[in-house]
Amino acid sequence: MVSDPQHSGQPVQDKSYDTDAVVTVPNVLSALRLAGVPVFLVLILMHRDVAAIVLLASASATDWLDGRLARGLHQVSRLGQMLDPVADRLYIAATVVGLAARGIIPWWFLAVLIARDVLMLCLVPALKTVGYTSLPVHFVGKAATFCLLYALPLVLLGAGPWSWSPAAQVVGWAFALWGAFLYWWAGLLYARQTRMLMTVPRSS
Repeated sequence: MVSDPQHSGQPVQDKSYDTDAVVTVPNVLSALRLAGVPVFLVLILMHRDVAAIVLLASASATDWLDGRLARGLHQVSRLGQMLDPVADRLYIAATVVGLAARGIIPWWFLAVLIARDVLMLCLVPALKTVGYTSLPVHFVGKAATFCLLYALPLVLLGAGPWSWSPAAQVVGWAFALWGAFLYWWAGLLYARQTRMLMTVPRSS
């Protein structure tokens, strides 16, 4: 049982898993998606923007597909549930690092996102003291990830020579700033949930 930050400490059931197997079709797709992260970063640094966007779109498609397969094949696993958010964060990090290195976005924006991830890492020891290793993904966190995954490629395309690049840049930055706000909001909700877990007795 864990506490949901939306419900003032009321407990919710942990997610159930269909299998403990590591090698499943959804997990293989997730692993391939992870393997694409360094390739994606290299493409950005080499100014192969269109190829990078195509790779990111393919990764997003596998993200949707592995979720459908996991449910359809009854292969939902703890590993799979962990790999998906990790892959999302790594693609966001790769995009931000690549764009900052090319001078497309300021380094302070990278620092804002990294600081939030540092906050999340700092919660891990506290969670372990009460017997947890992770928290359920909050809808605010999902919204933040959605915004950033769509915003950063638009910012990248906004730096291109095309006639629609200025529009892409405006829309991209609107999503990026909103996504960064939601990213921190979700982080604070997770911190609040962690504090609640440390003060509310666990069910046996």
